[in-house]
Amino acid sequence: MTRSSTAREVQTPQHARGVDAAGLVVKVGKHLAVRGLDLSLGAGVHGLLGPNGAGKTSLMRTLSTVIKPHGGTLHLLGASCTDRRQLRAIRSRLGYLPQHFGFYPRFTVRDYVEYMAWLREVPKHEISAAAQRAIDRVGLTERAGSRLKALSGGMVRRAGIAQAIVNDPALLLLDEPTVGLDPEQRVEFRNLLRELGDGNCVVVSTHLVEDVAAACTNVVVMDKGERVFQGAPADLTRLGESDGIGDSPAERGYSVLLREHRSAA
Repeated sequence: MTRSSTAREVQTPQHARGVDAAGLVVKVGKHLAVRGLDLSLGAGVHGLLGPNGAGKTSLMRTLSTVIKPHGGTLHLLGASCTDRRQLRAIRSRLGYLPQHFGFYPRFTVRDYVEYMAWLREVPKHEISAAAQRAIDRVGLTERAGSRLKALSGGMVRRAGIAQAIVNDPALLLLDEPTVGLDPEQRVEFRNLLRELGDGNCVVVSTHLVEDVAAACTNVVVMDKGERVFQGAPADLTRLGESDGIGDSPAERGYSVLLREHRSAA
């Protein structure tokens, strides 16, 4: 991975909404993964739920600018992600943890997070402090000097979260961030999410309905590439108070939404 040394040409608006999509269409190969999605997300923590094949990962990859939209419009932080002149400014203010992310096994945690800070154009004199702050926030302070290949799966996941937040992103995208975390670490992560969502736009894609109900201010449910629900976690919970499948009202509400969407299709 390399970074250009030229100065930024376009700045994104500092107080713009995180995500504004209208009629967004995403194709992966010949597969239509996202179908005419309208979505507007501002500051706060937004949980993205949906079964396998719902289009969540394709949407996250599009929001991260990895995939180009096939149709519709998409603005991130107030800038068009289809305008090549604005992409660099968007990416410098964006943090992204893919579901499956690559890393250099021989890098230490500190090396890895500092390298990702450099790629995101954190000023050189701020990189060391920014990396240490991110490492501390995910609870890896004592393992900062450890090589990534020596860490457990959960610790590697936390290192991935650290690299995603090292540039204090205005738009943070986390795809299945709690995979490999134990219950105590998941609770700590929920607290971190609430902190990160204060004034910034955080989007968390997950299968864990309870994480969304506990940590998110807004819930988006997708099925077969379409948005079937957007609202507060309490609205999702109310749907499952007397119906649905699951061990909690939130899980039952989620199952009710999918059942109703599929029966109407």
